[in-house]
Amino acid sequence: MRLTCVDRRPLPTNIYYRGNMGSKNAKWEIDCAIYDCDGVLFDSLDANRRLYNHICAAMARDPLTDAELAFCHMHTVFECLHHLFRDDAEQEARASQFLKGVNLSDFIEYLKMEPHVFEILDALRARGIATAISTNRTTTMKPIMERFDLWPHFDMVVSALDVEKPKPDRESVEKILAQLKIERTRTLYVGDSEIDRQTARSAGVLFVAYKHTPLSGEPDASIDDHLALLDLLSDGARPEGPSSP
Repeated sequence: MRLTCVDRRPLPTNIYYRGNMGSKNAKWEIDCAIYDCDGVLFDSLDANRRLYNHICAAMARDPLTDAELAFCHMHTVFECLHHLFRDDAEQEARASQFLKGVNLSDFIEYLKMEPHVFEILDALRARGIATAISTNRTTTMKPIMERFDLWPHFDMVVSALDVEKPKPDRESVEKILAQLKIERTRTLYVGDSEIDRQTARSAGVLFVAYKHTPLSGEPDASIDDHLALLDLLSDGARPEGPSSP
């Protein structure tokens, strides 16, 4: 089932500063925070490894290498199959056909939500900051939203099925900005990969790197915990009460 863009916006540690942040005293005025899914909201490395190794086994192919897993962790499923079987078009076609019979929801149970996801989302929305997801996931995004009860926490979700050009193209971010009527100068994107950095840069929004892999360019800031994002904002008071483990 195709996941369509849904506008659900209600009506009327440690931080490392880089790039155009300038200094630790700088604070951002933000109206929208856009999140990647894999590697940001969830640790999905094990789930992705299991899925693509399942496909590889069915195609009598060796398991993923570390480099292939890294690629599959960031790209659409269609790009991943093309990458894995790039030297054999017939094998790629068979893998694509096999994928149609795979229940992708079976692999959702291996996702592990990152700490403090709900806390940061609640804190942002309490400040009137819109929240959205821009992801290269496809048909699995809707089941993930439902299984983890994420719908109430996001104003809009854009998957690779909702755009002609997935990330790193800026189309997904542009769709969010247009639908929610948000200025790009008041928007940040939280991601963990070079693809996310390129997406943010091409869309002209701030990029906050979360527990990120090496990047080819500097992020505007880096965080190791989701709640640390609040320290970047002009009204950055942390929520009161004990933090979840």
